[in-house]
Amino acid sequence: MSAVVISAQDVNRLRQLTGAGMMDCKKALSEANGDFEAAVDILRKRGQKVSSKRADRETTEGVVFVDTYANDSKGVIFALGCETDFVARNEEFVAIGKALLAAAVANNATSSEALLTLQHQGRSFAENITDLIGKIGEKIEVVNFSFVEGEKLAYYVHSNLKVGVLVSLANVGSADYNAAGKDVGMQIAAMNPVAVDKDDVDATILERELEIGKAKAREEGKPENIVDKIAQGFVQKFYKDSTLLNQQFVKDAKLSVREYLNSLNKGMTVTVFKRVSLVAE
Repeated sequence: MSAVVISAQDVNRLRQLTGAGMMDCKKALSEANGDFEAAVDILRKRGQKVSSKRADRETTEGVVFVDTYANDSKGVIFALGCETDFVARNEEFVAIGKALLAAAVANNATSSEALLTLQHQGRSFAENITDLIGKIGEKIEVVNFSFVEGEKLAYYVHSNLKVGVLVSLANVGSADYNAAGKDVGMQIAAMNPVAVDKDDVDATILERELEIGKAKAREEGKPENIVDKIAQGFVQKFYKDSTLLNQQFVKDAKLSVREYLNSLNKGMTVTVFKRVSLVAE
């Protein structure tokens, strides 16, 4: 029985369809005895196998994608994560991230699960990502997908594309909410607040800060009868440092973020923010 001859044209055709490397395509066609469809299946199964093997890897690199739509009343933000900065700069990786973002906006996707079921080039995004994992050899995943609705949304993405913020503003009036949102987004990216305002702080975080304040007072030898008062002062400082509206505005230290927004339009405020970061913090 003669060996199947694998033509360069078939290898190139398979490469164009799947995006796999030339040698991988040639090997798949040989395994499939020249059957083109079977070779496609072999390459896709290889992607699934690689994906499974790398499932426990951390995706500490990648790109943040964000956009607003519906007259800036809706927005989505997420990161497409990978393992190395080299892949984060790969054209195909960036292209599928942009396609995911466009699909999320066009289809009003409200979760990563819904997004990954959407079709791209005749197959689901989940299948396309698995194929890309097989080709590149790294774990790739959608990270921290968030959908936000509000009066007016704006966003900020840091120059390294690894930190992005989506901000929902209320009572914007005639103010330039895009500029305000970018300024506040930059603040959030840099200062990483835990909540919008005091009342939004998680109770467990507040309790931890109180206990830290008490422990610090006792370490300094303060009398027990004033420990609680000192701890409350510690918490007030925490609010100022760690809640967005009470933070010192990074572009004007004389103002808090609340005061900055109020100066643009009386009562203007932030209702929600989503911060996505691929940077170790």
